[in-house]
Amino acid sequence: MAALAALWISSFAAPALAQDEHTSGADFERGEGNDDFYCGERRLGQWFYCSKPKPRLQNAPDTPPPERSAVERLAAVTRELDELKARAILDPSEENVIAYVRFQREQLDRASTFSDTWQRALWQKPELDYTLQRPVSSVGKRAWLDNRRADRDGVLANLSQRYGLFYFYAQSCGACDIFSPILRSVADSHHITVMAVSMDGGPSREFPGYVVDAGQRARMGVGGNETPALVLFDTLTKRTIPVGYGILSAEEIMDRIFALTNTKVGSDY
Repeated sequence: MAALAALWISSFAAPALAQDEHTSGADFERGEGNDDFYCGERRLGQWFYCSKPKPRLQNAPDTPPPERSAVERLAAVTRELDELKARAILDPSEENVIAYVRFQREQLDRASTFSDTWQRALWQKPELDYTLQRPVSSVGKRAWLDNRRADRDGVLANLSQRYGLFYFYAQSCGACDIFSPILRSVADSHHITVMAVSMDGGPSREFPGYVVDAGQRARMGVGGNETPALVLFDTLTKRTIPVGYGILSAEEIMDRIFALTNTKVGSDY
């Protein structure tokens, strides 16, 4: 009986000694409910489940790639469409042509959806609808033009109280022969004073009270020698406002004068 006991003790003594030689108390983690005598003093370690197996480190999950912006996605669609088109042209097989047509149709459907959504948004948000300021329908455009002409004619009727026109022409200018009668009709219908200035000293049939340029044009800040040239003069501020160069229609003359004297930049567009 004593021999069996000695054999039993010796069978566990060798592992325990080996554990003492290679493992200190700091090399294992005690499990729950362990025995201080066997695990602490005897340091039997994992033979008596004194240390917990350390969990295996798992690989960190892959970081998903950053989401592309809308601009990048749209650029990718354009590149794909160009690539499919080039492939279909260079190698016009049935497979390549069908792939291009199908992808193109997808983008056309997408564009149609965008256009439809755009139109519905304008219907429901009148502050976004530019056509309310500048109609495009035939009926709306006619009404807008009629109202604008009425406002314009009212302004031009009182224009001579503050503004006059300088008309620079030349007898040798063929365009001036065409433009002079047009300017004369506008000036007569709206009672606008026109001072005709001859750049080459020649007379004008439409404006017999002309004067010859003696540096007036340069002093007014109207550069160049282009004719015909039409310039507004503000008698209140002594400021010159070029209206235009070359042949203008009567409507163009009146519209430009109205815009230059009674509208702010950007308000009419």
